[in-house]
Amino acid sequence: MSAPTDPTFYRTPAEAIAAPPERLAYVAAYDPAGKAKDAMAVIDTDAASSTYGKVVGWSELPTAGNELHHFGWNACSSALCHQGHNGHGQPLERRYLIVPGLRSSRTYVLDTKPDPRSPRVVREIEAEELAAKAGYSRPHTLHCGPGGIFMSALGGANGNDGPGGVALLDHDTFDVVGAWEHDRGEQFLAYDVWWHLDYDTIITSEWATPSMVEQGLDPEDLLGRKFGHHLNFWSMSDRTLTQRVDLGDQHQMVLELRPAHDPAKAWGFVGVVISVEDLSGSIFRWHQDGDRWAARKVITIPAEPADPDLLPPALKPFGAVPPLVSDIDLSVDDRWLYVSCWGTGELKQYDVSDPHNPKETGSVRLGGIVGRQAHPSAPDRPLGGGPQMVEVSRDGRRVYVTNSLYAVWDDIFYPDGVGAWLAKLDTDTDTGGLTADPGFFPNGDDFGGLRVHQTRLQAGDASSDSYCHTR
Repeated sequence: MSAPTDPTFYRTPAEAIAAPPERLAYVAAYDPAGKAKDAMAVIDTDAASSTYGKVVGWSELPTAGNELHHFGWNACSSALCHQGHNGHGQPLERRYLIVPGLRSSRTYVLDTKPDPRSPRVVREIEAEELAAKAGYSRPHTLHCGPGGIFMSALGGANGNDGPGGVALLDHDTFDVVGAWEHDRGEQFLAYDVWWHLDYDTIITSEWATPSMVEQGLDPEDLLGRKFGHHLNFWSMSDRTLTQRVDLGDQHQMVLELRPAHDPAKAWGFVGVVISVEDLSGSIFRWHQDGDRWAARKVITIPAEPADPDLLPPALKPFGAVPPLVSDIDLSVDDRWLYVSCWGTGELKQYDVSDPHNPKETGSVRLGGIVGRQAHPSAPDRPLGGGPQMVEVSRDGRRVYVTNSLYAVWDDIFYPDGVGAWLAKLDTDTDTGGLTADPGFFPNGDDFGGLRVHQTRLQAGDASSDSYCHTR
């Protein structure tokens, strides 16, 4: 008899949208000073609960100084596309959170099944194992996928700046299997990794080497156009680089990849943090062009003029606030794109029904370098930071945003501090629109003095899954 299938593995995007809503959110929390132990916070997202919007669980890691950043589930809907992932006789479940430390290169595995409100650490992947078996350090992004768990990494082993790339973890034991790539060609910088399963294609993006980011932002690196500005396309089956698409070296820091959820569609969006020509942020759309891949800018978000006296030292010479596009997320129905402008403190919503021509349909401001827009739950309290990491519920009706980017970069753009907050926005999924929920705003001491970065939702979210079927 075959093992039962996890009910949170959805064959199609439509099934994911129709499934019951999330009741918990998991939020990575870290101490920027590296003294207090990092933690996983658990938030009640059930609107009918008496503890709605509150921290209801707190799982402390055994160490400090990890700078928890992005993390992901051990298994997800892509498991339905591939054979052989049966957990050594046990059913493969969306059960474990794989949580890398971007600073420490340690990775922790947290089991959420015994008590979803109290995940417990069951495995530590040492930095030495990642280095010895895969040749990487500074693990960054997790995606459960074909053949194992994909974990992108910014740096090389033994103190080397690179090349960065993708490590593969065993689905069942979480052991590091090795580097995913067989032939990387000219690729050197790394950041995110995603794919089009039905098109035998992996896509990777580019940020920087560890030495370019870990001590802060060197303006000479930015003005010298040394950050990543390519999309890299790979053969999934051969593990070889097949094409690099240059977005233009003025477009610095090519970060979050969001492919269409419909497996029949071979396109997606990627966010670019900043243009060195005018401080704008942008969104590019990649797509197939015959037997090659191409990318075109479809959204430009301009910088906003500002009084230099209100700007941090790094921005005073420019007299403007760049949007600093730090994250994007695409709803599961592929209709709504959300773009976080961490510098201006704005979350933008676009209707991408026609992905060639996105239309802005909603916006909410929270925080911001100059605006410091308050949350409706505390209208007299200016906020630090801005919408940064974005997570969208499977049904597209709720959007969660956290406010910390990266500790040393937080301090450059928000020298007075970012604090810590998680906001929930309600969406209009018919005609568009965003509204901040005044009853959902864990912040400050709720997180024990730690900063917060990424959010994952129980039973999956818009940036967790790849789907196998269209209907």
